[in-house]
Amino acid sequence: MRQWALKFGQGFANQIRRRLPAPGDKWHLDEVVISIAGRKHWLWRAVDQHGVVLDILVQSRRNAKAAKRLLRKLLKKQGIAPRVMITDKLASYAAAKRVLMPSVEHRQHRGLNNRAENSHQPTRRRERIMKRFKSAAQAQRFLSVHDQVANLFHRPANTNSADHRKAQAQAFTTWVNVTGVAAAC
Repeated sequence: MRQWALKFGQGFANQIRRRLPAPGDKWHLDEVVISIAGRKHWLWRAVDQHGVVLDILVQSRRNAKAAKRLLRKLLKKQGIAPRVMITDKLASYAAAKRVLMPSVEHRQHRGLNNRAENSHQPTRRRERIMKRFKSAAQAQRFLSVHDQVANLFHRPANTNSADHRKAQAQAFTTWVNVTGVAAAC
């Protein structure tokens, strides 16, 4: 199963990313520490206002250079800059934003960034189940695929059951089109 995921996973994630609706114009950015082989690494994550994970980046540093790298990757992948960028009070975000996106509104507040904070929970759960990540590259590969598949089956807040059933049916149809295999419920 692992070899199958390594061979086809990133291709599936790329196809899913292309089929998803356009992301929102408000980006929530956050970083969390993860331990890989006894060393601290930082998992940087960007989420839009709907809870869709835009991108992740695993790095060994938590400074302005690392924040610039995340923002450059996001801008390249999304194609446009956000209207608003919401972060915690880490000064690295402000330094990177000043250089790469000077016209973007930047809000630094602990409570506003809960959407990004909550998006780390599935990763923490998977990290415990998998008994930690073995390397930064393995974490990057796994999480980039995992987050795109999770985006496909994501249930937005405040949806009724009928809308949820329609969204799930659409997600399973997309999954079948991308993989050629029916998903097991």
